[in-house]
Amino acid sequence: MISVLLFEDNKNFRESLSLYLPSAEGIWLSGAFADATEAVKLVRKYKPDVVLMDIQMPHLSGIDALQAIKSSSKDTKVMMQTVFEDDDKVFAAICAGANGYILKNPRPDTYVQAIVDVYNGGSHLSPSIATKVLTMFQHQFAKSEQTYIQLTPREKEVLQCMVKGMSYKMIADACDISFNTVHTHIKKIYEKLHVNSAPEAVVKALEWKLV
Repeated sequence: MISVLLFEDNKNFRESLSLYLPSAEGIWLSGAFADATEAVKLVRKYKPDVVLMDIQMPHLSGIDALQAIKSSSKDTKVMMQTVFEDDDKVFAAICAGANGYILKNPRPDTYVQAIVDVYNGGSHLSPSIATKVLTMFQHQFAKSEQTYIQLTPREKEVLQCMVKGMSYKMIADACDISFNTVHTHIKKIYEKLHVNSAPEAVVKALEWKLV
C-alpha cells in the first residue's frame, strides 16, 4: 500500500482527489491539507511514501515546502503538481529535489500512475513539462568539459524515454521489456550518473548530451 500526503489549496480539486485516491488499488491517502505551513511536521507524523505538493500554495510556496521536506527527510518522495508551466518554477522544483512534476489533470488515473512511478524510484514528468526541460537545457546550459559516462545501448534507450517523460509502463512497452527490467536499468542509470531521481537524470542527460 502506497501512503500519500496531499497539499492542495484548491478546495474542489483537493476534495476530488481525496475521494478518488483512496478508491484506487494500492493507494492510501494519509491526509489532505489546504496549505503547507506545517508540511515538515505532517510528513514526520504520517511518514508518507509520496507527497503530492501543489506549487502555488498560500503562506508557504510549494517549492519552499519541498525544500523544507527534503532538508528534513531527504528520502521522502515529493511530486509537484501545478496548472502552470512556467520555466523558472519547473527548474526551481527540479533543483530543489522534486521526484516528479505533474500538470493538474481532470483524469485522476494519471495521478495514480504518477504516484506509482515515483514510489517505485522513478519519476513522472508530464510530456509538456519534459519538453520544457529539454528546451531549457538546450538553450540555457552548456557542458564546460566532456564527462565520460559509459551507458549500455539499452540504458541509453531507457534514458531517452525518460527524457521524453515516459512512465515505467510506457518505457517497458516502447523497449519491449518487463516493468522490473525497466526498474533495473533505471537503477543502473542513477548509479552511473550519481543521481537519485529521474528529473536529475534528465538534467544530466541533456547537459552532458548523453542522448
